[in-house]
Amino acid sequence: MRRIDVWGRAEIMIKLHNTTPELDEIQREAVVWVQRLVSGQATAADAAALKGWRATSPQHARAFAEASRAWSDVASAGRDLQDDGRSATEMLVYLRRRAVNRRVFLGGGVAAAAAVTYGVIHPPLDLWPSLSQLRADYRTATGEQRDIKLAGDVAVRMNTQTSLALRVVDGRQAQVELVSGEASFDLPSSSAPALSVFAADGRTQAKHGRFDIRRLVRGNDRAVHVTCFDGDIDVECRGQSAVLHAGQQLRYSDHGLGDATAIDPESASNWSRGIVVFHNTPLRDAIDEINRYRPGHIVLINAALADRQMTGRFRIDQMDSILIRLEQAVDARIRALPGGLVLLG
Repeated sequence: MRRIDVWGRAEIMIKLHNTTPELDEIQREAVVWVQRLVSGQATAADAAALKGWRATSPQHARAFAEASRAWSDVASAGRDLQDDGRSATEMLVYLRRRAVNRRVFLGGGVAAAAAVTYGVIHPPLDLWPSLSQLRADYRTATGEQRDIKLAGDVAVRMNTQTSLALRVVDGRQAQVELVSGEASFDLPSSSAPALSVFAADGRTQAKHGRFDIRRLVRGNDRAVHVTCFDGDIDVECRGQSAVLHAGQQLRYSDHGLGDATAIDPESASNWSRGIVVFHNTPLRDAIDEINRYRPGHIVLINAALADRQMTGRFRIDQMDSILIRLEQAVDARIRALPGGLVLLG
């Protein structure tokens, strides 16, 4: 595999050959391609080379798709392996062994292999829903927003890539779990019993009012943000509790509750009006947010651009237009790959 020599990764191929005899040469190459793509060091030349490599044969395309599907589990189940000091490539191969046997990986075709990996691991680069998201009672797709009604006339607006699961207590639905994403809850004054919304290790409870909860996982940041727009709400996490009033926001995480801070209600609720606003936002953060609304995935392959700042106001239903603005704002080039992947560098 000539590109590996260019990257200086021949030692990875040797390790894969010695430790993963159940993978053939094409599959080992696919593993390295995926590692390169998510490393932040890929270049436009790499993108072109990958496109050519995938087009070599159906086996090459299938191997890349399967390696891609396995990759994102490194962030969850692979965390224990990372603590053991194993490399990202070794983690991926370990998960590959665990998720799909040789017969399915080699001979089952894309549909059969996808059926196995779809229910076992999380999607690479958030390109499709995870298993926990699929099990939710309500779910929105990328770029979709949805309004639903819960018991007690509770109105819920779900943002893009959001999953909600209902919990029934004493025969009545009075609890909701925000599995992932972002949602706004509007409770009439007559709402009874109080609504409890669980997200990660915390619970938000209210009898009436309006509040938002945002639960996203970005790298090591797994914090939950709770914003109160009307009324008073109670927030609990790991034995700590706080009361939020209108115009306040707090975050909680594995470390417990943070302090309540004042927010601009209009800016904090932009998403519910179908608007995304960036104000001197680092490019890495802007891309994370854009990827929630736009089908496919944008990957920043030039780490030097990560801290470049972006300012702009965009409609959620017109997110494709943002690609042109990205090129202009940071003086970067865009390369489109199959499957909705876009490399920015």
